[in-house]
Amino acid sequence: MWWRGSRNGLGCADRANLPRVRTRLTPMQQAVVDAGRPLPQLTDPLEVELQVSAFVGPFADNEALWEAVVQHLKEVPSRRSAALLTALAHLLPGRPGQWAEQAAQEQPEPPWDLGKLEFRECWIGDRSLDAGYLALLCSYAYEDEPHAMVFMIDEISGSLTRHAFITRRVDEALERLKQQVRLELISAEAAHWLLSRSYDRFERRPGLGVSVDVHQTRLVARRRIRLAMN
Repeated sequence: MWWRGSRNGLGCADRANLPRVRTRLTPMQQAVVDAGRPLPQLTDPLEVELQVSAFVGPFADNEALWEAVVQHLKEVPSRRSAALLTALAHLLPGRPGQWAEQAAQEQPEPPWDLGKLEFRECWIGDRSLDAGYLALLCSYAYEDEPHAMVFMIDEISGSLTRHAFITRRVDEALERLKQQVRLELISAEAAHWLLSRSYDRFERRPGLGVSVDVHQTRLVARRRIRLAMN
């Protein structure tokens, strides 16, 4: 009979030809997807990290948002989807990062490689007694292109990172810091352990007063903390 094989009158062959329903996105989820538009045109992995961290950082722990976004990017393969999934796989914490990593494996690699991050020297300056802060400079590189993250950790407020910025002028930043505080070399593991403790406090109480750069670079810093601690 014409209806056999399906309650709604569609056989297997008919169902196979139906258009696939894509995941519907909220305006916020769509905005996150749209933020990935420039990524395939970039060649600098640090710029990729900075752009993604600044935009998605406020939503990094929203699993419901990332479940929908990752599913949508899987359903719509493109250079933008591949690039955004790859960046999210490196920057998002926990399960959302794992979802993005799995989905990225099914798509072509972007023109930049976040996996080539190298750790270089870290320096610490202790002015906790006279000025109430620690200064920390951690240097890194993508192949032959160095950069550094500089942090001011407020010891009076329980080791809270008040300021954080990224610079490509590593030697210049180091010299300027030496003019303000006596610096000592510190291992990458020890430096990032201090940062881990500081960012834990910040993330437990995100309303604490910190500079906008701390928010915008949080995922960049957190990624380096994870890599150094592991």
